[in-house]
This record gives sequence, C-alpha cells and structure tokens, in this order.
Amino acid sequence: RELFAEFAAELNDPEQRRLYEEEVAALERERGVEVRFVHPTPGFVLRTSQEGSRRCYINVCSNALMGEPRARSERGGQRWELPYSLAPGREELRPAGRRRLLYDVVFHPAALRLAARSARFRRLLCDTALEAVESQCGVRLDRNNASVLRGVSYKGVPQAPVIRSPLPGGPPKPPDDGESPLPPF
Repeated sequence: RELFAEFAAELNDPEQRRLYEEEVAALERERGVEVRFVHPTPGFVLRTSQEGSRRCYINVCSNALMGEPRARSERGGQRWELPYSLAPGREELRPAGRRRLLYDVVFHPAALRLAARSARFRRLLCDTALEAVESQCGVRLDRNNASVLRGVSYKGVPQAPVIRSPLPGGPPKPPDDGESPLPPF
C-alpha cells in the first residue's frame, strides 16, 4: 500500500509529470517522431447517453496547439473548419461506485471564445464534438437529449493526449560499431 501511495503521489506531482513528458519526447525523437502533449483547458461539458443506456460526458476543451477555426463564405452562409483533437474514451469511477464514460474533444481557444459569444456557434461546436466521438469511437450518442451542464467546466481527471508527427528525414540511424549484442533489424 505504501508503494502504491508513493506511486500515486508521484503521478500527481507536476515536476514528475514534466520530467516524464520530457523523457517520452526524447525517446520518441530517437524513433523519428515529434511528440507534443495536449493539456486540455476546461471549457464546458456535454451530457448525453451512449447506445441509449449508458450516461456519458463530453468535455469540450481548448489548447493552443490545435488549429484556429476558419470560415469560408459560401452561397447561403459560411462553411467552418474546426480542427480538433479527440482523446480515446475512458471510463472513470464516480464516488458512488458507478462508472461513467468520458471523452475529451479539444479545440483552439478561439473556438471556445466564439462559442461563448454566439449560441449558433456553440451549437456548431457541440455538434462537431458529438460527431467526432461518434465517428472516431464507433458509438451512437443520443443527440436529441444532449445538453450543456451549467456551472461545470470539466468532468473527471484531466489527461494529456499526445500528438505525434514524423520528423523530417525519419529516424536517425543507430551507430554501427559492430559491438551490439542485438541482431540487426
């Protein structure tokens, strides 16, 4: 129990988390991949149900790493481009012992600012978040009864998903000194 308590305390320490993220980024760089951690800033929460029976929550968050929203004029209105990042769904235990499903959809902070000023844009943001979860996670959500929770900016424990992109030139070649005990790839 003491070891588990130490491990949990270490995970919650911001300095340890920063060190962990630096080590992961360095290891991925060796493999030829750039890694950026997306720390979600709370925005608002959508409550809905999945497959008609399980309650789930969609945290609509922001992070400056996401692309800014852009509008293009079209006949009859505008077409919006809303880049987002979707973290894999996760299940968390509530204090009462019941489980809840959580999804994080992260947009650029400008998108959340626009949603705070315009009810129509907020509806567009909500529809985009619901569509993202449905299409990427392969689930069916109750769109008719989806509602924004008042006074709640985030449900669950925030987790930082990772954006991976290949580095130009690919992974570096390992040194060929002939003394490696491992066979070549």
